[in-house]
Amino acid sequence: MLFFAVLFITFALIFYTLGVFGEKLQKTLKPWHLAAFWAGFACDTGGTALMSRLAVGQSTISFHTVTGLAAILLMLIHAVWATVVLKRNNQELMAGFHKYSLIVWLIWLIPYFSGMFTRMVR
Repeated sequence: MLFFAVLFITFALIFYTLGVFGEKLQKTLKPWHLAAFWAGFACDTGGTALMSRLAVGQSTISFHTVTGLAAILLMLIHAVWATVVLKRNNQELMAGFHKYSLIVWLIWLIPYFSGMFTRMVR
């Protein structure tokens, strides 16, 4: 199960990074970026669910847990917001959206790396 959890989290990193930096390079939000955001969110949620099943019986409140839940919530808000922006087809909002995407991506990296480092220390 650990293998699949790590695989899902890694796919989340790949999808989310492609969406964020694809949007930044193209200087506007496009439907494929939105698909990458939702795929990243789905993979992160799936990987987190598997990780939580592995952690049964362990302390559930930690820096990694808190930042991980915050990151998933931010990813959800980000993907919903991107959906609304694309649906409204507002060029100004679409052009400026990448600034917020990068912030959410950077915040998402905190639990990604804290989980990796925590596991390596054990």
